[in-house]
Amino acid sequence: MFRKSRGQLEVLLVHPGGPYFRNKDQGAWTIPKGEVAEGEDLLARARIEFEEELGIRAPTATNWIELGSVKQKGGKTVHAWALEGDCPVDFVAAPNTFEMEWPPRSGRIQQFPEIDRVEFFPVEEAKRKINEAQIAFLDRLAAALHLKSGCPP
Repeated sequence: MFRKSRGQLEVLLVHPGGPYFRNKDQGAWTIPKGEVAEGEDLLARARIEFEEELGIRAPTATNWIELGSVKQKGGKTVHAWALEGDCPVDFVAAPNTFEMEWPPRSGRIQQFPEIDRVEFFPVEEAKRKINEAQIAFLDRLAAALHLKSGCPP
């Protein structure tokens, strides 16, 4: 999701929940995303993941901007779309949770939220926060918006 605020482009990023990301900031944030099943419609899955991660529905009448895909260091391929919008004034993220053994080898299973923070960032700041491979999505979004508005990139 992106918005224009005070004349600048801002993008919504999420911070992964759980103990491994608790004290990580730069390079740890991501776009809302999830797993896709073989043969599943990628845009339909993007809409579902948006809702599951944030706890709010993506606007249905929005024109989604396809941003292509990137391959992250761990080998995961991420496909992305952008939509213009904003969170409701009283927005509080209501993400799904996951279970994992924590602390490691303790035999104790704990639940953690998939994401623990949601925030809009100006694009230049977002480039410092987001997973390095996903910077390409920010560049592609900026280029797509310049082309649509008729302004040079």
